[in-house]
Amino acid sequence: MTLERAVTDYKAKTPRSRQLFEEALRVMPGGNSRTTTFFDPYPFYITRGEGARIWDADGVERVLGHANPAVVKAIQDTAVHGMSFPGPSEHEIRLAESLTTRIPGMEVVRFANSGTEATMHAVRVARAFTGRAKIAKFEGAYHGTHDWVLVSVAPDPASAGSRKRPKSVAWSAGVPPMVLKHVVVLPWNDADACAKILEKQGSDIAALLIDPLLANAGMIPVREGFLEKLREVTARLGILLIFDEVISFRVGRGGAQERFDIQPDLTTLGKIIGGGLAVGAFGGRAEVMNYYDPRDGKGRINHGGTFNANPLTMAGGVATMDQLTPEAYARLDALGDRLRDGVRRLLRKKGYAGQITGVGSLFWLHHTKKKLSDYRSARPDDPQATARTFLALVNEGVLLSQRGLGACSLAMTDADVDRFVETLGRVLN
Repeated sequence: MTLERAVTDYKAKTPRSRQLFEEALRVMPGGNSRTTTFFDPYPFYITRGEGARIWDADGVERVLGHANPAVVKAIQDTAVHGMSFPGPSEHEIRLAESLTTRIPGMEVVRFANSGTEATMHAVRVARAFTGRAKIAKFEGAYHGTHDWVLVSVAPDPASAGSRKRPKSVAWSAGVPPMVLKHVVVLPWNDADACAKILEKQGSDIAALLIDPLLANAGMIPVREGFLEKLREVTARLGILLIFDEVISFRVGRGGAQERFDIQPDLTTLGKIIGGGLAVGAFGGRAEVMNYYDPRDGKGRINHGGTFNANPLTMAGGVATMDQLTPEAYARLDALGDRLRDGVRRLLRKKGYAGQITGVGSLFWLHHTKKKLSDYRSARPDDPQATARTFLALVNEGVLLSQRGLGACSLAMTDADVDRFVETLGRVLN
């Protein structure tokens, strides 16, 4: 199937969404408020979710996973008593207790409203604690939309320097040139090259921010010893190691740091810890996080936010964490393994130039057979393959991210996983 045919089929199935998009264009730039969920010719508009399904404005059903009953009930029960207050609630304490118990490197935690806010505050407190101005991140890594992390997220390799010494490249208009001078970009999976760069500039670097799955760049498998080397080098140089677990926290009860047995200095969270509501969190070593302690007027960093730790989000988060037991993670691992194994068999059978990566419930479909080592190696052989496959799956009732990232949920069954594999087999060409 060509991309043009997929677009034609999509338009035929989504006339109401097209009408809503035209209405949205009159009141919002580009007709949306979230660039990462937009796709051409227009996104479908979601009306409801139940179990492992969502429905759009045209009544089309798709596999996703949404609206967990226990989480919905917890939020509803809380909303009856008030949705937001100018002060804390007990729900905040209970969610904080759950997270600090689960996550090896999190002694204390604070809440925000998004993963972007979480990484922004983690970077700020790292600078305050170390007295250093620069941060380091990996080429291809996404950590939100504040200026300090909008660097080398998806650069054109032709203008991004060498593989071993990537250049800092702005990912957005409006990022000041000064930012590029204060963000050091590292190559994924090259421990020796990272060590050399960090040792050369270490006295100026406050923190190394890392997504341990490199999810935005294709969920590239981490090489043995790579994370351990980064932990050793950062500790030796006094650089705070920040694990961005906004996505990777779903791969284990204590996140990727528990799975890989690496303890960072700080951790950032979002997404699943709020039960589907807007949320962010950051925490770690108490001596670092105490820069936010406001007692006796001694707080060295101000942290405001009208909806920080609001009771609805906190209650939804507690209900979600209560369900994510070791048994639940074992089930998620089994679903993820079943899906990845099924896709591998499919790709071999069809002789398709692709591969699948992932950990636990997460997976990424790649349209290349090149050996995957970093952001640059994961670029598809056919530039249209990713968009073509995404839209063809949408037309068949299966929702994957536009980039190829997907996730299994506890609402899904083995039959849902098998349906994904079967549907993928029909649309790949």
